[in-house]
Amino acid sequence: MAAAAERETVAGAVNSWDLSTGVDGPGTRFVVFTAGCPLRCLYCQNPETWRMRDGALTSAADLVARASRFTPFIRASGGGATVSGGEPLLQPRFTSALLRGFRDLGLHTALDTSGHLGARADDALLDATSLVLLDVKSWDRSLYRRLTGAELHPTLVFARRLAERGVPVHLRFVLVPGLTDGAANVSGVARFAASLGNVERVDVLPFHKLGAGKYRALGIPFPLAETPTPTAEQVGEARHRFAAAGLRVY
Repeated sequence: MAAAAERETVAGAVNSWDLSTGVDGPGTRFVVFTAGCPLRCLYCQNPETWRMRDGALTSAADLVARASRFTPFIRASGGGATVSGGEPLLQPRFTSALLRGFRDLGLHTALDTSGHLGARADDALLDATSLVLLDVKSWDRSLYRRLTGAELHPTLVFARRLAERGVPVHLRFVLVPGLTDGAANVSGVARFAASLGNVERVDVLPFHKLGAGKYRALGIPFPLAETPTPTAEQVGEARHRFAAAGLRVY
C-alpha cells in the first residue's frame, strides 16, 4: 500500500507511452518515454524529447494503471515494461517509482539509458530493474565528447556497477560511417563489454535519418544530414568485431 500511495504523489515529465515489440527489450513492451536529456547526440532521432518542459506532467500511478490493462497480453509475449527517453535517470525518483510499480504488476522491467547519469540510480531503482539497455556510443573519449557533448567516464562507471550487481545488460552501439565505425573504436567497446561478464547481447544499430523530419518541424538543423547510412558490409564488419570478443551480436 505504501508503494501505491507513493506512486500517486510522484510525477514526471513524459513525452509519450506506447506498446512496442522487439525494440525496447524482449517481447512486447509497455514503454514510457520520459522527457529531458542532458546529452545532445549528433545522431539523435528524437529531438522532441530533449527538454523536460516539453513533456506532460504524469503521475507514476497513472502509467502503472495504464500498463496493468495490457499485462495479460504482455506476459503472453514474454515481454514487460521499459522506461526510456529522453534520459530516464534525469528523473530518478519518477523512474524508480515506475520500475517498482511495473515490478509489482509482475512484469519484467527494463531501463533504457546512456548511463551518463548512472550515479543517480540508487539501489532501490536497480533492485527493480530486470535489464538495462545501455548505450555505449564510443570508446574514443574525444569522439564521445564530440558525439554527445559529455564525457564517457560516467557511463563506464555505471556499466561496472551493473556488472558488480549482476544486472543483465543489452549493450547498444550506433554505427555511424566516418564517426563510430573505426576499427579501434569498435574493438574498444567490444573489449570493454566482454570484460563485464553481464552483457547478454550487443545490438549494432545502423545510423539512419528517419528522424530528420522532426528536426525540420522543430526548426533545428540535423547535424548528420549529409552523413551516409552504413553499408551492409560495414555493419557486418562491426558485428564481427563484437562477436570476435565472445559476445552475442544482433
